[in-house]
Amino acid sequence: MTRVYLDHNATTPLRAEARDAMLGAMDVVGNPSSVHAEGRAAKMLVERARAQVAALVGCTPTQVVFTGSATEAAALAVAQKARHGGVFAALPTEHDCLLDWTQADLAAVHRLDGTLDPAAVRALFHWVEAHPGALIAWSAANSETGVMMRDGVAVGDGDSPGGAGYAVICDITQVAGKTPVIFDDRRPSYAILSAHKLGGPKGVGALINFTRDDPQAILRGGGQEMGRRSGTENVVGIAGFGAAAAAAQRDVEAGKWDRVEKLRNILENALAAASKTTIFVGKGAARLPNTSCFATPGWKGETQVMQMDLSGFAISAGSACSSGKVKASKVLTAMGLGADAANAVRVSLGLGTTEEDVLRFAEVWAQKLKKHEARAA
Repeated sequence: MTRVYLDHNATTPLRAEARDAMLGAMDVVGNPSSVHAEGRAAKMLVERARAQVAALVGCTPTQVVFTGSATEAAALAVAQKARHGGVFAALPTEHDCLLDWTQADLAAVHRLDGTLDPAAVRALFHWVEAHPGALIAWSAANSETGVMMRDGVAVGDGDSPGGAGYAVICDITQVAGKTPVIFDDRRPSYAILSAHKLGGPKGVGALINFTRDDPQAILRGGGQEMGRRSGTENVVGIAGFGAAAAAAQRDVEAGKWDRVEKLRNILENALAAASKTTIFVGKGAARLPNTSCFATPGWKGETQVMQMDLSGFAISAGSACSSGKVKASKVLTAMGLGADAANAVRVSLGLGTTEEDVLRFAEVWAQKLKKHEARAA
């Protein structure tokens, strides 16, 4: 049985460019903090990768702080809240790496179809007015639904709240490498991303600091990363991150994800033809080109994941960090899906996905659905 991997939002296959860069970095013996020739060679690899990541996200190399993950980058960003009014808040549709730090109960600003909920947006801004300068999390795209939140990317203004009234941590983990990272005239104060979401290795991420001041380190000791994150740099992982970022940028510029979006639409049309009751989350809104989140009433998402896995397809029921927990998605519950939040699955395609892959998936999924319906009758 040939396996079909359809869980690219959880992690992506390692790009050949990243693998080559990592193999080369393994032969560089020096510590990047050492001043001798071997140390300088290692430092050069780190700085090359820093420039490659900066080019992908549209910042200067000095604004890139390498971390062990996007989760660590999120924690480092939240730790700067004292500079931004002393209060941090995250929408309930944010990733847990940000949501778990929130100090306020906010409502989801997106409805199930992906459109903005005016009442929730008004409530958010009322909260902001009551907490001047607060630091809030507002992702560029949701990892479970794929719904784009570009309006949120533009509401920050980098160094200070200014007219926006608040500062922003923007999670660009799912956007970077799939669509252009565009901040327009206003930038968030911080952005976070991860290497393994764009074809790099697991265990390395970055904080992008758009403020005037360096972030105060939460990992202290050696003063690496210009004093912003102590700990000897993961030179091998960072080299892979940089190479993956450069390759991902080329793919975005070449428009390669347009084909993936067409495949996503072919998939959803085939699934909709097989089931008139299946709900496609965010289908009416701008989404990541590769992401489809759908729920079929009465058919548990975890059950679907297991059945499709046994049939050779890797999909997920929510984000990878929480999919091992058998419970309804907090994101979908916040968006108003109700009891069917537990019936949702996510299919996320990659550049290597083919039309045959998605049509085979739709065919097998439809067969499993018929068996489920027959048992439930």
